[in-house]
Amino acid sequence: MQWLHISSVATLVGGLIYARLAMTPACKPLAPEGRDAVGERAALAFRPLAFAAMAGLLVSGLYKMMVSPGHSVRHQTLLGVKLVLAAHVFAIAVLVVQPKRERRPRLMASAIVSGLIVILIAAYLRRNY
Repeated sequence: MQWLHISSVATLVGGLIYARLAMTPACKPLAPEGRDAVGERAALAFRPLAFAAMAGLLVSGLYKMMVSPGHSVRHQTLLGVKLVLAAHVFAIAVLVVQPKRERRPRLMASAIVSGLIVILIAAYLRRNY
């Protein structure tokens, strides 16, 4: 389950990072029609990966919460923050893979920030609890 959780995070957040920081700048020299076509095709290709990663995170996350109950209030608070931010990443991922999304780069940037904070919180919780 740990492997499923980590590989799902890597797929979802890593895919968003690649799309925003590599694909978007690489498409800048293209004509607007070509840029839009590449963006649409990339979103369509990422869609099944994003949904599979979200399903993997839900399954493995619920499993991890069920097998390790009874943590401190600080742990539960940080876990709550992590889950809210993860929900933000999920919502943005669903929006990003939809067709005709003009603000896709901005949406990806906000999901990347939230995703990296989720990873930071997870690393802290894993090390300290």
